[in-house]
Amino acid sequence: MSDKQNEKVQLKGQLRLYMQLPAVMAVLLAALNVWIYCMDRRAGLLMLVFVTIYIFMVGYLYFYSNSIIMKDLVEFAAQYGIVQNTLLKELSIPYAILLDDGKAVWMNDQFEAVLGGRLKGDAYISKYIPELNRSVFPKHEGESTSLEVYCSDREYQAELRCVSVHGFSETEKLLQLPEEKEYFVAVYLRDVTELNKYIRENEQQRLVAGLIYIDNYDEVINSVEEVRQSLLMALVDRKINQYIAKVDGIVKKMENDKYFIVIKKQYFKQLEEDKFSLLEDVKSVNIGNGIPATLSIGLGLSSEAYAQSYNYARVAIDLALARGGDQAVIKDCSGITYYGGKREQTSKNTRVKARVKAEALREFITVKDKIFVMGHRLTDVDAFGAALGIYRASAALEKKAHIVINEISASLRPLYECYEKDPFYPDDLFLTSAEAIAMADENSMVVVVDTNRPQMTECEELLKKTKTIVVLDHHRQSSDNIDNALLSYIEPYASSACEMVSEVLQYIVDDIKIPKLEASSLYAGIMIDTNNFVNRTGVRTFEAAAFLRRCGADITLVRKMFRDDMESYRAKAEIISSAEVYHEKFAIAVGRHMTIESPTIIGAQAANELLDINAIKASFVLTEYNGRIYISARSIDEVNVQIIMERLGGGGHMNASGAQFDHTDMEAAVVSLKQVLDEMIEGGDI
Repeated sequence: MSDKQNEKVQLKGQLRLYMQLPAVMAVLLAALNVWIYCMDRRAGLLMLVFVTIYIFMVGYLYFYSNSIIMKDLVEFAAQYGIVQNTLLKELSIPYAILLDDGKAVWMNDQFEAVLGGRLKGDAYISKYIPELNRSVFPKHEGESTSLEVYCSDREYQAELRCVSVHGFSETEKLLQLPEEKEYFVAVYLRDVTELNKYIRENEQQRLVAGLIYIDNYDEVINSVEEVRQSLLMALVDRKINQYIAKVDGIVKKMENDKYFIVIKKQYFKQLEEDKFSLLEDVKSVNIGNGIPATLSIGLGLSSEAYAQSYNYARVAIDLALARGGDQAVIKDCSGITYYGGKREQTSKNTRVKARVKAEALREFITVKDKIFVMGHRLTDVDAFGAALGIYRASAALEKKAHIVINEISASLRPLYECYEKDPFYPDDLFLTSAEAIAMADENSMVVVVDTNRPQMTECEELLKKTKTIVVLDHHRQSSDNIDNALLSYIEPYASSACEMVSEVLQYIVDDIKIPKLEASSLYAGIMIDTNNFVNRTGVRTFEAAAFLRRCGADITLVRKMFRDDMESYRAKAEIISSAEVYHEKFAIAVGRHMTIESPTIIGAQAANELLDINAIKASFVLTEYNGRIYISARSIDEVNVQIIMERLGGGGHMNASGAQFDHTDMEAAVVSLKQVLDEMIEGGDI
């Protein structure tokens, strides 16, 4: 560097201050010399000699040595830059500089080694590492992004940072950046292959807690002679122990019909893949027992603690039992998964549970001032009859109850008007959601009938305003059930909510008196949900019907009240005529642009009638109503339509279920239904 060039170089910052400090010191010494001279001339003259020498030396160093100092500084900076570039080039961490379009302009040796050599020509980095493309690049200065990438069978954690081009020298050898570019992307890779491998291995070693219950232990034991009971249970124990032993698990029998199991997560995936074949293996145990044994399996997996995994397993087994048993339920941090559940739960003839629930319900009613009863949206006869049964139970305990109902369907209107016209019933027996919310307070109680899903109730907001919630339902539970209910009475084997309420009424008070109209309403709910006592009827169904007949239920009145008008009958015939047979066993029909008042009711009736066709195992009727498409699904015994509807966001019973689409595109809804059927047939779920 020439002297002329050195003169153009200007110092700045702390170094410039250090160079100027001797000149400032010289000025201060001169001022001090003047002050001393005023006090003592001889001392002042003597000091003047020394100050003059000091100023001469400072001036010499500043003016004559400046170029030498600057030259040394420049040489040091150049050597420092070379060392810095060399260190960066030989850094053990892969590091590269990319343009904003993904083109690499520089990379160190380690980055080249990762890619297997230098990039050819103007190749883009995404050609070698597809994950590193411009869509993931940070766009603003100081912004950074982190993601996992893969290259040459290795896993890397990539850190990308946006760096502004401003401030970089045009002569910088490290970066040759185009002038039009505003920023570049600095990226470095951290090899996490081994770390991820150990993380995965550790995750696979985590323990999964599980519970296995024999659903129908008492019924199975009683169905075989006493000398064979021990052999039967030994065979069931053997099936369970062999199945868990195959996956290196532990089984501990807690009670005659309850088992605790522990397996590793890596084998847990194997159980999922074979869809818990233990459920079917146990049913094959037969030594003369008239009823096959069925199991419920609940598995819990938590990433936090083993105790939490056990709690998840308890929630899962409770859900499996509430859904009817004969299935496996898996609960983990991401949600709940169901397997099995293809068999209808055996109805229990004992009514002990009904009596216990009735006593608990009586305790709640007697301590509350306001009682609200509600069913599901688009209230049907079953929900309406069950709500009236709870109203009667409250009246028998000298408490006032209100039924929350917003919309009266055409099929329900004849029965509803009977109560509206009867002066025996108060004017505020039926309330809208807004009226109920205005009346509700902390001392209120809400009884939900014929549904256990909060979003399906007439007024979900009412559940948030009250702390005392009771649920009575005959539908199998799903993962989004009402989880804060103080009393939950859910019996999937019951034919209807009216059947359950009829049993509860017999234990609320002794010799309860049920008016003829209310008894007829409860009877109608059972009759409609069982399709005139054809579907899902058990011994207790007929016992409940007999109790209601003794209370004065009028069968003739019920039949007259629920006859179809001519328009509805024609609409039903039109739906049935549009049916297509899918996979030679599913009937799919649609109802478009129907002018009747309650197309969903007609759709359900049409679905029932389609089952009378030979070789049809399940029927699906789609109807449009109020900006939505409703599906009514029905089957007899070979197909579980509930698990089909759950895939579409719905639910219900094994033989009667439904779902909704939040649109009116009928073709798209039919395609979605067919896709679910195809997937479940391929997966062996149907």
